Amino acid sequence: METRGRFAAGFPLAAIIAATAVVGAASGQEAPPEQSRNAIARRWFEDARFGVFVHWGVYSLLGKGEWVMENDKIPVSEYRKLPPQFNPSRFDAEAWVKLVKSAGARYVTVTTKHHDGFCMFDSKLTDYDVVDATPYGKDPIRALAEACRRHGVKLFFYYSLLDWHHPDFFPLGKTGRHAGREPKGDWAKYVAYYQGQVRELCTNYGEIGGVWFDGWWDAPDAAWDLEGTYRLIHELQPGALVGNNHHVAPFPGEDFQVFEQDLPGENKAGFNKAETTAALPLETCLTIGRSWGYDSGDRDFKSTEQLVHALVGAAGRGANLLLNVGPRPDGTIPPEAAERLLDLGRWLEANGKSIRGTRKGPIPPQPWGVTTSREASDERAPTIYVHVLKPDVKAVVLPEALEQTVALPLGGMTPLEKEITPDGVRLTIPDDVRTPYDTIIAVDVPVPMPEEPDAPGLGPGGSP
Repeated sequence: METRGRFAAGFPLAAIIAATAVVGAASGQEAPPEQSRNAIARRWFEDARFGVFVHWGVYSLLGKGEWVMENDKIPVSEYRKLPPQFNPSRFDAEAWVKLVKSAGARYVTVTTKHHDGFCMFDSKLTDYDVVDATPYGKDPIRALAEACRRHGVKLFFYYSLLDWHHPDFFPLGKTGRHAGREPKGDWAKYVAYYQGQVRELCTNYGEIGGVWFDGWWDAPDAAWDLEGTYRLIHELQPGALVGNNHHVAPFPGEDFQVFEQDLPGENKAGFNKAETTAALPLETCLTIGRSWGYDSGDRDFKSTEQLVHALVGAAGRGANLLLNVGPRPDGTIPPEAAERLLDLGRWLEANGKSIRGTRKGPIPPQPWGVTTSREASDERAPTIYVHVLKPDVKAVVLPEALEQTVALPLGGMTPLEKEITPDGVRLTIPDDVRTPYDTIIAVDVPVPMPEEPDAPGLGPGGSP
């Protein structure tokens, strides 16, 4: 099988990328000053390319995912019986963070409060939290924050705006209608409550990577005061990034755009209808199994190949992959999830230079795969990484502008056979250079050398 097609071209590398970039709605987003802490954090985020998501709460006791309260129509009066049973005696923050590092991830995003309203951190604004309401009696978020600092992993906090438990979350949105709550409440008090908890998260755990919101979609017309919330975060944590999984175009004050269970530009899940916003870093979150929270009956795990393709596919679209695990009620990571993370770590150890620190490549996603790119440095020329994800592809055709490039298998020394065709530069992929999951070709882009200035008193040719 050979792939063909003519692509936009131009030098240097940035020009090639710009010529083929898919630009979405700006949605009021403005780039921060280049040397601001926010801008530096955004660049770090894009360079990281891979993070681990953790969905963990008292719902893990039931082993039916994080939506069990809603799906099984469990009223608050019954659900409140779970915290007294929650005692994750085998939780080990150090082990979690070491697994994240072994996976090759640069950050971890952990649930501090999910839709059930139970807080997995020590909040002074409620006793419905892991310290006050469980026999465990300790703050796992503090332990994670300390372990992340020891190992150089950034910590992001997931926080659900939606709350099926809080009495002031009223009027109700699309969900939470089986919680058995009285039909009353004070919305302004709820907003003050959630913003107070955001303040706690931004002040009690040291420097954080950012805050990842969810649940806005439950009541999109409510007065959430996101502007005030985002301002609070940026004032308390100037280097923290804000993302919101709301499935619409990003709002002012957000620092990255989130896609759930889909790569940017795709909508297999049915709710990723927002256009990609060119002004922001991107992130796609994905489950290893079928649910985010622990599901004891889940055997539908994505293969290592599928996850590598997700990671590469995200990077080729200019996005990070945030890959989820759902710990068991005792605090341990299910072995199937740990195995997949370690597989990804081994793959990144060999191929990470084509993912970390890259941006999306000049060729839009193709049936055969994607491209990533790395700008020039003092050590090397600009590089385009061609990721061939289909094992039956015998050749790929690159833009005409890459005619003078050298194409090498990643880590190889022998250039691939190259042919100039009417469609572009055809690279033949021999069987002996193929690698599992993703055959990567590094294409070094020549940088035009500046012309030498004429010596004083000499003509254009160097003669008097």
